Amino acid sequence: MSKIIKNVENTEGLLEVNNLKVSFFTYFGEVKAVDDVSYYVNKKEVVAIVGESGCGKSVSQMSIMQLIQSPPGKIIGGKVLFEGNDLLKYDSSSQEIRAVRGAKISMIFQEPMTSLNPVFTVGDQLMDVIRTHMKVKKNKAWEIGVKSLAAVGMDDPEERMRYYPFEMSGGMRQRVLIAIAVACRSKLIIADEPTTALDVTTQAQVMELLLDIVKEYRASLIIVTHNLGLVSRYAERIYVMYAGKILESGTTKDLLTAPKHPYTIGLLKSVPRLEAAKDIDLVPIEGRPPNLINLPETCLFLPRCPYASDKCRKEKHPALREVGENKHFVACYLDIGENQV
Repeated sequence: MSKIIKNVENTEGLLEVNNLKVSFFTYFGEVKAVDDVSYYVNKKEVVAIVGESGCGKSVSQMSIMQLIQSPPGKIIGGKVLFEGNDLLKYDSSSQEIRAVRGAKISMIFQEPMTSLNPVFTVGDQLMDVIRTHMKVKKNKAWEIGVKSLAAVGMDDPEERMRYYPFEMSGGMRQRVLIAIAVACRSKLIIADEPTTALDVTTQAQVMELLLDIVKEYRASLIIVTHNLGLVSRYAERIYVMYAGKILESGTTKDLLTAPKHPYTIGLLKSVPRLEAAKDIDLVPIEGRPPNLINLPETCLFLPRCPYASDKCRKEKHPALREVGENKHFVACYLDIGENQV
């Protein structure tokens, strides 16, 4: 079992995920998409979950609201405590979990073009969410929808309510998804790759908008991304995932200035940095992630690790251990010093 990473002294906890396990049962075997993952999010906190594609980031977040399609997916075990209630005790189609989705926990999905229904106007889709959770009449839902679009900086929000998704740019569609997420004043917003397919300027605008919304509504935010550089200035804490497990976690400052896991170091070396010299080349992480159907018993990152030792090749996958004073945890046998990036 992985170490349950939580602040036992903090009374401001909002979400606590303990030993979550999610698998997909396929013709070729069991895919262990999320394997014994634990993390927490406090009230009004911004947390990032970072890792390569296919490492389990999105699956772990969708499991919170029981959005995993079954079959082939199944939540094998663990607890998801939201405001003290275990969401995994509810049936995926129950009234209890449906009262949480969209109202208390909202999710901004990866691709805005496929997340919005192309045959309904933006207003129809906003009003559908608002009327489902707030139990208001149509005219009131329209009013709330207009205010939500205005809150995310949409020009002429009343007119945009009548637009279809295909009539909007990628940045505008992403703003619509954010408006849907905040329309019901959710306490936790999960942004799954919120800047996918957006240009650099629009990425910055969307991230700044998300932070402003979270601050204004006093909500918490989980940013799911493969880009460690993107969240370095926004998140307070970061969890690094790889092959369904958390390999390192800690404050943003600790992970950026003193990373302890070779994978985290690799992610940092592959991201351009403003303060770095112009002649320094980016260093890719060689190799590829392991097959989630046939996971090795040794360290999951071993075949790609430039620091691997004999102990790494002989022992089982290391458990998370604390390596600092600020709740800095790493799943690695090595004691990697600072200035590695």
